[in-house]
Amino acid sequence: SAVTSASVVFENTEGCSPECLSMLIENISGLAVDDGFTMEVIPEINVAVATFTKSIDTTQFVNKCLQNKRLKEFQVTARLLELTRSIKAEEVPASVSTDYITVYFENARNGGGPVADVQLLPKEKAAIVTFCDHKGKA
Repeated sequence: SAVTSASVVFENTEGCSPECLSMLIENISGLAVDDGFTMEVIPEINVAVATFTKSIDTTQFVNKCLQNKRLKEFQVTARLLELTRSIKAEEVPASVSTDYITVYFENARNGGGPVADVQLLPKEKAAIVTFCDHKGKA
């Protein structure tokens, strides 16, 4: 059977506070934050990622989210996070360029692969690295 991601990406979250989104995820999933799932908010791109620590059918959860009246009102969309296609690199020094990060993650010795995109998040000292295929692992 295909492995489905334990992470769900919520996009267009600007109209919905992290607290509000967290409560909506609790209502829809029946799980409690910090017990059944963790949530990471990336305000620069109006995205939040919920990662389920308890086993749930994430595909079914996404379908419930897409039908949820409140999420529709906030115009928040949900989708499964593609497995290992994007990773978040932490503790990235401010002086580092996207070119350096690309070369670093494309280096086979670092377990990388062809990089499609690098997005720097200077405020968080982080970068989102998106690989061209699912083989790239960090």
